[in-house]
Amino acid sequence: MKLSIVIPVYNEKLTIDEIISYVKKVKLDNITKEIVIIDDGSTDGTKERLDIYAHDPEVYVYHHEKNMGKGAALKTGFKKVTGDIVIIQDADLEYDPNEYSNLIKPIINNKAEVVYGSRFRSGKEMRVLYFWHAVGNKLLTMLSNMFTNLNLTDMETCYKVFKRDVIQSINIEENRFGFEPEITAKISKKRCRIYEVGISYSGRTYEEGKKIGWGDGMHAVWCIIKYNLFRKRG
Repeated sequence: MKLSIVIPVYNEKLTIDEIISYVKKVKLDNITKEIVIIDDGSTDGTKERLDIYAHDPEVYVYHHEKNMGKGAALKTGFKKVTGDIVIIQDADLEYDPNEYSNLIKPIINNKAEVVYGSRFRSGKEMRVLYFWHAVGNKLLTMLSNMFTNLNLTDMETCYKVFKRDVIQSINIEENRFGFEPEITAKISKKRCRIYEVGISYSGRTYEEGKKIGWGDGMHAVWCIIKYNLFRKRG
């Protein structure tokens, strides 16, 4: 069995080598790994840092000529993966790759086709940061649940895991952070078996490079309405 780790990257020169190292060190019983990196038009030297992995048999790097957004990078990555299971990994060190084994377990055990890693279900360590970000996240999750009739606790989580045939069957339309509510709506319409697994979280401040803001939150509201009410299927 193979696990594909898709890493969308934009201006992460300071963390890209570290996250690749962490992912490469993860040991999974009877599972091989491929690391699929999409550089989304970085301008800070990230693209040049990625050149050192050109001959690494475990790492595959693809480039967008200009910045198109996280959703666009993921769409490119999902087309390239060859693993049986696909997981999204951000490059910013907020999420711990050592939790892969727990995240993929429901799929391996044939209990789920999709797994979300929840920062709010875990009881694990979580960095204390912005109150209004937490409120916004929970409101978006609740609004999404009202439309999908799911009982997720963390719709906006980075750690989303899919069987490859599921994610490759979905037409992703959102180029930016609207990917999160879009994909949630579409897997709900497909009646996928979805599990949540508790994860730890070490969030970043804006000074440390956090990119998502209130504008993205407002767009997420529109995406929840759009993909639940105006799309019949994925």
